[in-house]
Amino acid sequence: MRVCVVGAGYVGLVTGSCIADSGQSVVCVDVDAAKIDRLNQFDIPIFEPGLKDLVQRNVHEGRLRFTTDLSEAVSGSKVVFIAVGTPSRPDGSADLRFVDGVAESIAKFATAPTVVVLKSTVPVGTNRRVRAIVRDASARIEVASNPEFLKEGDAIADFTRPDRVVIGCEPGDDLARDVLSRLYHPFMLRGDQILWTDPASAELTKYVANTMLAMRISFMNEVAMLCEKVGADIHSVRLGVGSDPRIGPKFLYAGPGYGGSCFPKDVKALVHTARDHDLELELASTTDRVNDRHKGVLVRKLRRQLGGSLRGTDIGIWGIAFKPRTDDIRESPALSLVDALLADGANVSIHDPEALENARARYGNRVSYASDMYAAANGADALVLVTEWKQYQNPDFDRLRESMKRPILIDGRNIWEQYQLVGSGFLYEGIGVNVQARSTNPATQSRR
Repeated sequence: MRVCVVGAGYVGLVTGSCIADSGQSVVCVDVDAAKIDRLNQFDIPIFEPGLKDLVQRNVHEGRLRFTTDLSEAVSGSKVVFIAVGTPSRPDGSADLRFVDGVAESIAKFATAPTVVVLKSTVPVGTNRRVRAIVRDASARIEVASNPEFLKEGDAIADFTRPDRVVIGCEPGDDLARDVLSRLYHPFMLRGDQILWTDPASAELTKYVANTMLAMRISFMNEVAMLCEKVGADIHSVRLGVGSDPRIGPKFLYAGPGYGGSCFPKDVKALVHTARDHDLELELASTTDRVNDRHKGVLVRKLRRQLGGSLRGTDIGIWGIAFKPRTDDIRESPALSLVDALLADGANVSIHDPEALENARARYGNRVSYASDMYAAANGADALVLVTEWKQYQNPDFDRLRESMKRPILIDGRNIWEQYQLVGSGFLYEGIGVNVQARSTNPATQSRR
């Protein structure tokens, strides 16, 4: 069957490429002509491991193409995925203008029975909203809700080997059930991986899943702060708690806060949805506030270790992306750190394997961009690890100690705690880890 994916961003590009790789004919549409030109030249606008090869292979084999012509793409397709952005408004609600616009175009251009699939993350009621928009179309149109659960950095594996596929349809949507069952069949390792439900439940599932994961992160970050107060170690607490099968070990790692395009936006959207129905989700709203507050933990540690004032200090930062294996800096904890450092008058040097261009677009010449990870630490008063890229996990510490002005290491991911750096001439501080007293460590003395 022919598949149309509207929106060639992160979700749309991964979805279209993976479906094409299963043998279907896919056309990806986007209003951004410059983006389509780049894609037609195999210049992938996002970094996602394996995606460029996937796109090239399927374009060369004639299963995947890119266009700005929405009318042509919709009119010949049996299924149309809507994968456009739903950015947050100032009040936390989702902006559905792009979804509405695509739905109006589908109603206008569809010439045969068509299944519209809402892949964008949308609030409860959007399926009903889109059904109302396409109700008077000349062609038969059924609308299904099929939220994405793609992790940046592992998106292709998540799509091709999913742990579940959630699809919400109304009773009588037999075309949607048949088309989507066939479309997802190549990716089903087990027959029970498709969870059929009503549209509202499908829409809500995405928000609830991300909010619950965000809650775990925020709670463990608060526990890490308690560990520092009472002399406990967050690693031991995490292992003890995560060994309980009712809880499990995932998303229990302390860090500088969650970021990215999903968790912050989805938590806010869930809270707003509840308030629209006269309900306050106190755990969800508190999760959001805790995360915002916790993003300041790294700069607070720097201020304490450098005598309170950061003006004129030189700070190196390893990692600006919100997580490894992506160039996405949206809502990254590193941004809160850089913003605070600049406001305090510090000089900032950043290194990241993939996200420097996105950082440059945000900060311009206000920070330095190091092409080599060690260059970011050269002459620094402190080095802060924010994103746990593999190349940062076991660096040459002797080289760091010799090149830094003051060998102060702030480990935002607790990656280096096992190396016993306090006893090797460093002032080391993680998040919630139990290390020796730092105030008398020789690393506090300047090498200049």
